Amino acid sequence: MPGPLLAATIHWGSIGPLLVTALAIMGSPGPATISLTAAGSAYGVRRSLGYLAGIVAGTVVVLVAVATGITATLLAVPALRSVLIVLSAAYILWLAYRIATARVGTGRRLGSAPSLAGGAMLGVANPKAWVAIAATFGSARLADPATTDAAAKVALLSMVAVLIMTVWLVVGASFAPALRDPRRARVVNLALAAALVAATALALR
Repeated sequence: MPGPLLAATIHWGSIGPLLVTALAIMGSPGPATISLTAAGSAYGVRRSLGYLAGIVAGTVVVLVAVATGITATLLAVPALRSVLIVLSAAYILWLAYRIATARVGTGRRLGSAPSLAGGAMLGVANPKAWVAIAATFGSARLADPATTDAAAKVALLSMVAVLIMTVWLVVGASFAPALRDPRRARVVNLALAAALVAATALALR
């Protein structure tokens, strides 16, 4: 019976440490998480769901790349690494500009929210995601067969990614009441834009 066999190969005691590591590494401030906070504060949770879905989808792509072992091959190509960095930095700088210059004091969230496609691009091009996920993957072993171990980690870390990204989005949306006052709204927008640029700069070091 495959069910009991599969259950016997899973190292259940390793799940807890892996989750702790994932929350600490993947959940720390970075381009994706800070951008979700900024999107939540500027556009609210509902209008940012597409962007959230895009970032999660991009993160799952990175998870699969790490699980299948192609990460080292991809990052070993200097040109590809440069393309990822340029795409990520360009999109984040554009998003930071949009946030910093957003209209304030109207009581309404104006303009188009970041898109699903933009979120997916950032999720894949985010250099912190590749490093963080690779480190998390190597922190524990969930099963003896390599394929089972990889599949279990992809499934578990995908759920962790959804949780982490949603929390950051909701935290950002909690700033919304401050945006009703023009002066405080401008400070919040500028602070989030600066944090987004700073997180990107640290990720690219």
